[in-house]
Amino acid sequence: MHRWKIGNVNITCVVDDVNSWIGQFILPQATPEAVRSTPWLAPFLDPEGQLVTSIHTFIVESCGRRILVDTCLGNGKERPIVPDWHMRDTPFLADLANAGAPRESIDIVLCTHLHVDHVGWNTMRVNDRWVPTFPNSRYLFPRAEWQYWKDQPEDFGPVITDSVRPIVDAGLADLVEADHEITDEVRLEPTPGHTPGHVSVCIRSAGEEAVITGDVMHHPCQIVHPEWSTVLDHDPDQSVRTRRAFLERCTYAPVLVIGSHFTQMAGRIVREDDAYRFEH
Repeated sequence: MHRWKIGNVNITCVVDDVNSWIGQFILPQATPEAVRSTPWLAPFLDPEGQLVTSIHTFIVESCGRRILVDTCLGNGKERPIVPDWHMRDTPFLADLANAGAPRESIDIVLCTHLHVDHVGWNTMRVNDRWVPTFPNSRYLFPRAEWQYWKDQPEDFGPVITDSVRPIVDAGLADLVEADHEITDEVRLEPTPGHTPGHVSVCIRSAGEEAVITGDVMHHPCQIVHPEWSTVLDHDPDQSVRTRRAFLERCTYAPVLVIGSHFTQMAGRIVREDDAYRFEH
């Protein structure tokens, strides 16, 4: 469990999964030879030089609201294309409660985008039905995301069917614009490319600032190589433009960057000549 305080905002991270296989799949450019040439990346690699990534959720407490950012993988869900994610049985909800946020206490669930590893715990199975996991929440989905994904084939398994559509059908979904303000301290920032309606989450409070990346970057190697897009990016060229603009913005002001898939999660983007690095 990891915690940060940004002005008056409290952020807590709860981890669902850590692995060193997905990087090989989504970022084939990041070979051990390519990433080992950057010494500061060592804490983000396994002993063989493979990328290590984490799947986690963030509890953001702001203005009396408890916001859950991205809901990871979920339990008991059919994901046959990824054996490690298929029919999982994990203590995620107990971990969330142990972090001080039992599921009934969540006011808002925000999905930065609607990929499999960001929506899984939106729902849970009860009596052979997928029902909202967080019954007292409004679920915020970027409008452009839902408009795109609701009619797309489901390559990773029935992700929209079991983790998104039940929320819409229950009347708990709010489709929001990419610059939506959640509280006076928390707002969305449009960061398209990985998906059509992808957003990051900006926190500004008492003169301090942080940003939760979403999948603008999956791994810190993309700080060194912002030109590396993943095989899952909807628009690779757009994702590169978005990532470069994101890195530039985060070096212009003292912003704490909190990576949605980074194992060493929080740090600063620093520019050195024509390159960037991550100080964590």
